[in-house]
Amino acid sequence: MSQTHYRNCNLCEAMCGLEIKLENGQITSIAGDKQDPFSRGHICPKAVALKDVYEDPNRLKTPVKRTAQGWQPISWEEAIDAVVEGIQSTQAKYGHNAVALYQGNPSIHNLGTTLNSPAFAKSLRSKNLYSATSTDQLPHHYASWQLFGHPLLIPIPDIDRTQFMLIIGGNPIASNGSMMTVPDVAARLKAIQKRGGKIVVVDPRRTETAEKADVHHFIRPNADVLLLLAMIQTLFAEGLINLGHLAEFTDGVEELRSATAFYTPEKVAAATGIAAKDIRQLARDFAQAESAVCYGRVGVSTQVYGGLCQWLISAINILTGNLDRAGGAMFTQPAVDFIARGRYEQKFRRWHSRVRGLPESLGELPVAALAEEMLTPGEGQIRTLITSCGNPVLSTPNGTQLEKALASLDFMVSIDIYINETTRHAHIILPPATGLEVPHYDLTFHVLAVRNTAKYSPPLFEKAPEARHDYEIYQELTHRLNGNTEVFQAEPPEVKLNLGLMFGPYGLSLDQLKELPHGVDLGPLQPCLPQRLFVPGKRIPLAPAALLQDLTRANELLADNSPSQDFPFLLIGRRHLRDNNSWMHNSTRLMRGRNRCTLHMHPTDALHLGLENQQTVKVSSRVGEIELPIEISADIMPGVVCMPHGYGHAREGVELDVARQYAGVSINDLTDEFVLDELTGNAAFSGVRVRVAN
Repeated sequence: MSQTHYRNCNLCEAMCGLEIKLENGQITSIAGDKQDPFSRGHICPKAVALKDVYEDPNRLKTPVKRTAQGWQPISWEEAIDAVVEGIQSTQAKYGHNAVALYQGNPSIHNLGTTLNSPAFAKSLRSKNLYSATSTDQLPHHYASWQLFGHPLLIPIPDIDRTQFMLIIGGNPIASNGSMMTVPDVAARLKAIQKRGGKIVVVDPRRTETAEKADVHHFIRPNADVLLLLAMIQTLFAEGLINLGHLAEFTDGVEELRSATAFYTPEKVAAATGIAAKDIRQLARDFAQAESAVCYGRVGVSTQVYGGLCQWLISAINILTGNLDRAGGAMFTQPAVDFIARGRYEQKFRRWHSRVRGLPESLGELPVAALAEEMLTPGEGQIRTLITSCGNPVLSTPNGTQLEKALASLDFMVSIDIYINETTRHAHIILPPATGLEVPHYDLTFHVLAVRNTAKYSPPLFEKAPEARHDYEIYQELTHRLNGNTEVFQAEPPEVKLNLGLMFGPYGLSLDQLKELPHGVDLGPLQPCLPQRLFVPGKRIPLAPAALLQDLTRANELLADNSPSQDFPFLLIGRRHLRDNNSWMHNSTRLMRGRNRCTLHMHPTDALHLGLENQQTVKVSSRVGEIELPIEISADIMPGVVCMPHGYGHAREGVELDVARQYAGVSINDLTDEFVLDELTGNAAFSGVRVRVAN
């Protein structure tokens, strides 16, 4: 029997529509849905991995318990009882904060987890909550809270209408967009050029996106803040400020003028590696374009000045009148508008971590503190950990230290489908149904999309009778931990989704979306300020005191930008189109081909060290040492080296057959938990100081 199924891919942020064909219950093809109004038939190579994950023999489908004889299957009743008992006994003996929760990036890609994990986290009554947010986009949230009053009110590039796009530290052709949900981004970037516009990329590496841009500037890692300050100084000095309609509700322009006056292009040229004349021209071109948008992503967020960079990026968009206008940076109006019901409140620095005093953000502590909170004795020490959809051994700084910490725990439980580098330390693993077995609606990524759309995807396959959905797991654990004694009855996520749609700005219903399997186009982004602001008085504070105060750290770059003798290179990460999270490495078709886990180095640096292409080298930092092959390439800036993230699958006990064949090494065995953005607590993966030797 033939069948065609339409759904959104949930493997990355792009929300590409898929057309999946089946014969007698077996998937025969996965292609782009040409009738999807948002993705327009585009998919990337990762989409086929939905089939691979569904059919993966390594995927867990029932709970397992770690024993001296290895992993043993157990019933759901036994597993839930053990988890509840483990959490409650730890907290009864050591207090609520002795239990910690870590949620990985895929949590937000799953509807059931997105809707139900917050209540579970609350039921723990612990301040030791962590997530991938502080390894990724926390500076975006902090800057949006400071400027616009809500951490999720994040400006999105109106890529389909802009005439000038400045991309700093982002590689959307490889990432499919990030904090900017944009399927078929390569075609959308090309369309800018076809309509006479221009694309400029600033990055220490000539990325896949930089290759397609009109102009690419190499920049020294961590120096983006100086470039942004010098661009703003030029805008003021040359009379290029034009706030447009934003002038009516924007304060702090003169304060920003004063704060940036010192940072002339001449003063920052040496530290950034970009000539003063090029910085000035970039500022002029941006200000004089018919419409323009500045977009910064991982390279500017996961560094020591992440919060400053995201603030200054928005400041450039505001000062040139390119916020809240077509072709600039705009705000979405999603069908499920959970932002609209928010309010202005303090969501940062309400408490601090026990050992190092790192600041809380959005109810979570920086993940850079997680290992030390397990390893350091004393009141409040973490003794039990729950992980959800995460692999922090490979995705957080100093993974080797975290491994040591995990091995020291009294109890650990993982809600995950694999025995990976992190979950191998768990005592109990609870595997939810996943991917093609679950309903899907992208609650978060519609808030970050370059166009307003809505789409519901029903499950393609029924889950196995012995399996459980993520919402069933979270709801039962929450039910039990809250002391409820009545019979538990799970509520499917469609109930809350339907309410969100009905009370949203378009008055949609789930039944309506079910009749629209390709999704519905709700139109381009629209101006919405000052009404959508949450700041007091609905006025943008362009020069927040906390950010002005943090500017003093930027002077460190001007004082001394010479390389360290012990660690002369700056390490940055990279992403491949067929990579996403570490668990995607268990798909044979995504991993085949030449080795991607290599170290890129400029030819002059390789010549100086006497290194040859494909030679295995040792890379060391303050926290560790790894070995991997070198690729000599002029696409990397001299003094900078680059390797991908998500690898390191050779660790003992990992049960990922394909990933182990392409094990590679982990960049986070080099990254340093003590190097982070002091303002936000976000981990600094870009600009890690390393040494390279044969």
